[in-house]
Amino acid sequence: MIEGLSHITFITRDLDRMEEILTSVLDARRIYDSGDQTFSLSKERFFDVGGLWIATMEGEPLPEKSYNHVAFKIADEDYEVRLGRIRALGLEIKKGRPRVDGEGRSIYFYDDDKHLIELHSGSLEQRLARYAN
Repeated sequence: MIEGLSHITFITRDLDRMEEILTSVLDARRIYDSGDQTFSLSKERFFDVGGLWIATMEGEPLPEKSYNHVAFKIADEDYEVRLGRIRALGLEIKKGRPRVDGEGRSIYFYDDDKHLIELHSGSLEQRLARYAN
């Protein structure tokens, strides 16, 4: 039986830069740093983001950008603040897909390793209710 999501891992060439992105944009809190030890494949750091375990591991970036992404839930009133934080870090903001009223707002941005991250203010229930109309 699946109990839920365990963790998400991002491979990054620069652990410090990824930490800056996670702490600045997602209010992540670092909870572990392997330092020079490698218990897994490479140096790694663990973060708590809203109760979710995010792992970062040192390695080569993705070869190209895609629409595969991870979406984090935000409050709609935090939208502009988060957008400002992303811009302040000089991250590439991707134009979002067309939306219909009632399904929430999204900010899509790429980190330095070509991971696409979304900040979304809606919920599954809101989207299903809107699509049913």
